[in-house]
Amino acid sequence: MCGIVGFIDFKKQSSEKILNACTDELIHRGPDGRGIAFFNREEGQVALGHRRLSIIDLSEAAGQPMEYNGLWIVFNGEIYNYKEIKKELVQAGHQFKAHSDTEVILHAWQQWGAAMLSKFIGMFAFVIYDTHTGSLFCCRDRAGVKPFFYYWKNDLFLFSSELKGMMKHPAFEKEIDQDALSAYMQFGYVPTPHCIFENCYKLKPGHYLQMDIKTRSFTMQQYWNVYDAYNKPVLEIGFDEAVAETEKLLTHAFQYRMVSDVPVGVFLSGGYDSSCVTAILQKNNSEKIKTFTIGVPDAGLNEAPYAKEIARHLGTDHTEYYCTQKEALEIVPDLPFYYDEPFADSSAIPTTLVSRVARKQVTVALSADAGDEIFAGYNRYDYMMRYGKKMAQLPASIRKLAAATMDKIPADKVPILRKKYEFHTRYEKVKSFLKNNSEKNILVSLTRHMTDEEIHKLFKNKVKKIETAFDSSELGEKRFTILDYIMAVDYQTYLVDDILQKVDRAGMSVSLEGREPFLDHRIIEWAAQLPSHFKYDKGKKKIILKEIVHKYIPQQIMDRPKMGFGIPLQHWLTQELKPFVDELFDDKYIEAQGIFNNAEIQRLRNSFYNGRVERVEKIWFILMFQMWYERWMK
Repeated sequence: MCGIVGFIDFKKQSSEKILNACTDELIHRGPDGRGIAFFNREEGQVALGHRRLSIIDLSEAAGQPMEYNGLWIVFNGEIYNYKEIKKELVQAGHQFKAHSDTEVILHAWQQWGAAMLSKFIGMFAFVIYDTHTGSLFCCRDRAGVKPFFYYWKNDLFLFSSELKGMMKHPAFEKEIDQDALSAYMQFGYVPTPHCIFENCYKLKPGHYLQMDIKTRSFTMQQYWNVYDAYNKPVLEIGFDEAVAETEKLLTHAFQYRMVSDVPVGVFLSGGYDSSCVTAILQKNNSEKIKTFTIGVPDAGLNEAPYAKEIARHLGTDHTEYYCTQKEALEIVPDLPFYYDEPFADSSAIPTTLVSRVARKQVTVALSADAGDEIFAGYNRYDYMMRYGKKMAQLPASIRKLAAATMDKIPADKVPILRKKYEFHTRYEKVKSFLKNNSEKNILVSLTRHMTDEEIHKLFKNKVKKIETAFDSSELGEKRFTILDYIMAVDYQTYLVDDILQKVDRAGMSVSLEGREPFLDHRIIEWAAQLPSHFKYDKGKKKIILKEIVHKYIPQQIMDRPKMGFGIPLQHWLTQELKPFVDELFDDKYIEAQGIFNNAEIQRLRNSFYNGRVERVEKIWFILMFQMWYERWMK
């Protein structure tokens, strides 16, 4: 894993000094080396910067930017099957100087062009500059494991692995996109392709962007679409055969993620996904796999004993670390630097902690994310399947009457229930369901933390709803089951913008490469074609994955209530973090900032501190933005 950055300045007002500053802003992503390439063309300046974290081929010959036959590349990620592709290229007459996957990409580009992407198994974000044609090819992997931001304004095109790399350029204009900010307040992240800044975007997963320097124009192309996988015919296969074939595919994909010239470990939480990764890898490795977990003193939130038992059963080289509340709290002020776009998932804190523990022993860590999105593991899937259908079947007359009644009785006027956790937001969501009972609306309502009504009250000026993957027309145009649709949408939203962003930034904060073994496109395509009842059936989730895990770990060890690493936000915000709230929610601060409706901010704050616990997530979301604003906008 590395950090990449670069630009095309058509006004020719940049310099190597600026490129160096942008590159070194990403030193945490690549402390092992750096490189730049600066070109003066008739049309403008082209610049490429790279910070290296050495993983495959540790020699200087694998350094970047790398050149081959007039092609230059900066690359972040791994192509796991690069040796097989290299063999094919050698047979076609190509000769190689080094042993890295970076060099393979350059030769593959010359041989096949963009068609090479169909051959790649891996995680990647890279840019190829062709000095002959005057073009820039920017690409992001199918799942969006590797980040890629770009900016286009005033004849300046910038790109970077993180926003901070672009913000270092003096011509980058930090204008907050308040429509994107409103989406952050609903989801806890800014949905792709949007960004917190105007004229700044995230390249969508499974897409590439091609810039023609001579005409100053670019085109966007999708080369892989998760919906295509779900559009294929359902496999006619028995359950036992499906289990065997799924395990075979998982084994191959997981072993690819062990390809490295530096030590590799696994995050083991004790849940089904991480246990699956660990069990399959340990079975196929003679040496003990290094596993890592974080523990907390609170027994009700502590999964470390379960992870330890699973590690003992599988025979891994296990490390557990019990963190204190003080250690967790100390990370909070650093979050706006690690996450240089507003981000509100509090599990970033334990993810950062376990990354720090792992980095003392390994340079690469496997994280078992996406099992829920691929094999149907989230509780909201159960809710959609059980209650979403019932809501959809309600007669229109009953829905209309119920919604009208709720319009007349505000949530704050409902006796007894109004003090329940998140009651106001839940009340508004139910009302939204009644007014629009489409599967899309129900899914969005289950995912967001603030309703549209709450958002409009929160902002000083009117904000517009931005288009996201939630607005896809796929459900109406193609034949999906509801389960397939919600998994595909989660794959394009929550997975890429929350889970993968969280793991990438947490790992990179300590120069640890994170790999995602479940996010092999062959697994995604295979699982999409499995009969739905192999994944979810009458409240049972991840059926086929659990069947595989039970071959290695007794069911009585695995079956227990899911806990996760709990962050005591309610306590923190009323105690240790209250000084931050007092400062950043202050009347004068909010008025000077000019973004939020001050009266609503004060109402939320007063409501929270007067014991209305349903406000805790809203306060946290706002606080995380305010801390980000203080770090990057002042």
